[in-house]
Amino acid sequence: MPTHALTQRLHTAERLCQSRGTRLTPIRRRVLEILLRRHTSLKAYELLDEIKALQPGAAPPTVYRALDFLVDQGLIHRLDAINAWTACTDAAGTPHDVLVVCTRCGTVAELSDPELSHQLATCVAEAGFTLTGHETELRALCRTCQLAPEHVAHDR
Repeated sequence: MPTHALTQRLHTAERLCQSRGTRLTPIRRRVLEILLRRHTSLKAYELLDEIKALQPGAAPPTVYRALDFLVDQGLIHRLDAINAWTACTDAAGTPHDVLVVCTRCGTVAELSDPELSHQLATCVAEAGFTLTGHETELRALCRTCQLAPEHVAHDR
């Protein structure tokens, strides 16, 4: 991500937090910055390794608290399919209906299809349930991983 775009997204995140009465602390900002720079998902301990390069005393709870905060603010997504996190490409607060997650490389596509979400909510209601989240996560293989020989791709 170009430096200008990164700076702009971090500034947007800070403004969103301020408008909600919360604060993007230095550790939260650093975690978000790492995810924005990577353009892919990372596991918590991969993030911790990067944080430790700057803060040798950082511990897992520090990263997990930052991740929880960033998810709550809608700045990143928790990806249950691969037990990882990724930056939200639209940090302006617009919810995404569907996250498509490559189970090999961790690439994520954010899709918005209100009609599909409505149909899904209807099916869930007919089964006697109520959705408790606004995102549906689909496990898939991205185009690159589909074309890569199976022995070259790294399963996450």
